[in-house]
Amino acid sequence: MGNLRNISKAVYSLGFDFTYVNCKENFNGLTHLIIPGVGSFYAAMSHLNERELGDCIFDFAKSKKPILGICLGMQLLATFGEEGGGSYGLNLIPGKILKLDPGTENRLPHIGWNTTHFLKNHPVFQDVKDNLDFYYVHSYYFKPDSIEYILAESEYGMKFSGIVGYKNILGFQFHPEKSQTNGLKLLENFCNWKGIC
Repeated sequence: MGNLRNISKAVYSLGFDFTYVNCKENFNGLTHLIIPGVGSFYAAMSHLNERELGDCIFDFAKSKKPILGICLGMQLLATFGEEGGGSYGLNLIPGKILKLDPGTENRLPHIGWNTTHFLKNHPVFQDVKDNLDFYYVHSYYFKPDSIEYILAESEYGMKFSGIVGYKNILGFQFHPEKSQTNGLKLLENFCNWKGIC
């Protein structure tokens, strides 16, 4: 369900060590957690629940250590997702995952480079200019319960959350590991972030 190889290569190229988390024991000693994802919300949550990783992620979030969700990983941070018949998410940032309305001129999935506009300041945005293009691949979007959780917006037939955040938790709808220099800078900033805004 995840583009683990691309994410791990990007993190390693930035000078950070990584480990794959696939069981409860792997969480020991982690300083940061990245939740990547490609595929269906329902299938991904089923996978996490089968391995009892949902509770581990929730406990990690309570420890105030930084968490980053990427693409589907960002969507899993929500309370509920309607994709695949509907299922509950991790509920780390209250909100729902809904299908994009691309309008009459666009098609789903939304694939390609798109401008992302920062709505708020955040330590992970340091030295990254506003209104840059990042690489998106998705058909669903995160609708938070509060606009306070929306840190950046993009547009594809409608405005949608490009970045969401709450305390030590962040989500990128785009793929920073596929977004060249600017995406890698965001990843580097996240890996250096202590989870404090």
